[in-house]
Amino acid sequence: MSLRLHAPVVLPCDPSCAVLRDAVVDVVDGRITYVGAIADAPAFDGEVRSLSGILMPGLVNTHAHSPMTVLRGLGSDLPLLRWLQEQMWPNEAQMTAADVGTGMLLGAVEMLRHGVTTSTEMYFHGPELTSSVLAAGSRVVFGGAILDVPGMDWKSQTDEISSWIDADGLRFGPGERVELAYGPHSAYTLSAPQLTSIALEARARGALFMVHVAESPFEDEAARAEFGSVPALMKASDVLGGRVLSAHSVHLSDDDIALYAAYGVGVAHCPGSNTKLASGIARVPEMLAAGVAVGLGTDGPASNDDLDLLEEARLAGLLARVSKMDATVLGAAQALLMATRGGASALGRDDIGALEAGRWGDVVHVAADDPAFATGLDAPDAQVLANLVWGSGSRRVTDVWVAGDHVVAGGESTRVDRHEAQAAVAAVARRLRNA
Repeated sequence: MSLRLHAPVVLPCDPSCAVLRDAVVDVVDGRITYVGAIADAPAFDGEVRSLSGILMPGLVNTHAHSPMTVLRGLGSDLPLLRWLQEQMWPNEAQMTAADVGTGMLLGAVEMLRHGVTTSTEMYFHGPELTSSVLAAGSRVVFGGAILDVPGMDWKSQTDEISSWIDADGLRFGPGERVELAYGPHSAYTLSAPQLTSIALEARARGALFMVHVAESPFEDEAARAEFGSVPALMKASDVLGGRVLSAHSVHLSDDDIALYAAYGVGVAHCPGSNTKLASGIARVPEMLAAGVAVGLGTDGPASNDDLDLLEEARLAGLLARVSKMDATVLGAAQALLMATRGGASALGRDDIGALEAGRWGDVVHVAADDPAFATGLDAPDAQVLANLVWGSGSRRVTDVWVAGDHVVAGGESTRVDRHEAQAAVAAVARRLRNA
């Protein structure tokens, strides 16, 4: 399969966040082979599509629990720990593997319609979850959730992921759409020795270790009392050193940030969920200044409550500015890079998150027929970026390709009947309410 996409503006999301004019993206056998001005493009004999707006990389959601589409709206006015204990965990205990697949299918469709081509999911029932992702045509980094709480065996959950990786490898599926990872929930649902054991399993396989850290100011009092902080606990427990993704990471000290920079820990910043649950505002400017790879996450659709990563980019910029009382502290370009290239870096991936030769052909088209772009795509580069991040967001995403496959056309999934997926989620939600 060979595909050339041509548009007035291409945002490759390189480190400088360049704005390319009258440019093309070539995808051959699922991988990008050329990105640049059409005047300099090589000869091409495949399909050519001319589009009217902006081409950019598929967005990378670095932290989500997307099967929670079946729980959306529950406990929406509760703080984090009450929300978990009173609403999420009791309802999740009633969810079947099929329910997880149903919730994930709608979540994948919702994300694709917002231009999100990769999501990082910490959840249960991996076979059903990943099957739904493949059905929708998106990508997933699946971290099997691991907790030491009544009714759950953390060791068997860990062994299940290890066996799956040993059988199928870290990445598999068409276009390597599935990556397997470890998802220890947190330092308040697992002990330090348990985290050590899981980290050793992950490092032995080169797998990602994703964990909630310092989301709220009250969750980790025991860890702070003994170690000073959860990052310090992870260092003392030999958790760091491999591929580690620290979700939320709202309440970090200068020492914690320096530790993350030294060990190459990635951060999944979830501004929408953090503000809705009143968890706080993460120190993103300080993390970026220290060289920490920061991506964006939606968190689950029961704590956000949407799966719109460009909305997260806007929120990340606004919250950084107001927290520092500095309108220059995080610009549109930085916010967009956090949703794309930064997310890939936080996951330890160099094959997604940018339009560059060799990376997967995950491409999003944002149509320019919108009031946000009324000033024109021929406006100065900074204005085009500002209008995308602060003005348009994802509402004009019309087409999405994953590994060159056209999975969203005209704003709708080409593979899944969205209305059927919504009806299936409604049926699960009704059953859970009546359980």
